[in-house]
Amino acid sequence: MKKTIALLLALAMMLCMFAGCSDSKVPEDTQANTQDTTNTQDTTPATEETPSESEESVELVVFAAASMTETLTEIAELYKTVAPNVTLVYNFDSSGTLKTQIEEGAACDVFISAAQKQMNQLDAANDTNVGLDFVLQGTRVNLLENKVVLVVPEGNPAGVESFEDVPTDKVSMIALGNSDVPVGQYSEEIFTNMGVWESLQNKITFGSNVKEVTTWVSEGAVDCGVVYGTDAYSAGLEIIATAPDELLNNRVIYPAAVLNTTKHEAEAKAFLDFLQSAECSAVFEKVGFAIAK
Repeated sequence: MKKTIALLLALAMMLCMFAGCSDSKVPEDTQANTQDTTNTQDTTPATEETPSESEESVELVVFAAASMTETLTEIAELYKTVAPNVTLVYNFDSSGTLKTQIEEGAACDVFISAAQKQMNQLDAANDTNVGLDFVLQGTRVNLLENKVVLVVPEGNPAGVESFEDVPTDKVSMIALGNSDVPVGQYSEEIFTNMGVWESLQNKITFGSNVKEVTTWVSEGAVDCGVVYGTDAYSAGLEIIATAPDELLNNRVIYPAAVLNTTKHEAEAKAFLDFLQSAECSAVFEKVGFAIAK
């Protein structure tokens, strides 16, 4: 009997010990796993939007006549708000030099010439084309019109009053663009149509672009010079006379086009469209350009 009681007591003690184990805490490794999950949820950063492909940075190379330096520089600042992903890279020079660079393979997306001649030479669709094919068809536009003017240094020391004074003793030296520069070609037209071109040869100094001509006049190195009205405005030169239409064979039109060698056709077309906007027209007209009709 005593043995039976002792056995029952031992069994009861074992049952109590087992019940105590079932009330013990969750194992530490289980606690650690739970904590890790909580931390992951709390520290996951917010997802940021990825820029769209349309906002990919693009470098657009624009070859433009030197007479557009000031206006296009101002327009580049305006375009930053229109297309912040596009960086405009300008190459300003005479239209003839730019045409040659394009012909020789220079990277260029948009070309703006100061005369039709240089654009025609690159445009396979033009009757006067010389066998080059660089203009993306359907993009060529007549962008601007300029005037050809006679300018003098400050104070007009030689007392020049008109184009008719150039062949006289009043003028000992005149600055003109060379034959590869549109303003030089226009100058030759004017004096040829006046019948005095040959007689001027000993008093002409030729500049490689219109900016060089304006510099010589500004510095008083010559008695007068022939430049565009817009360049006279930008350089602060006094305009003595504007060439009448009858002395020019053609209007002074600035054509512009996207080139078919561009790797950024959409961006180039968009910039050319912007150049024809009211915002850009205001910039051009402010310095004396007219919007081509």
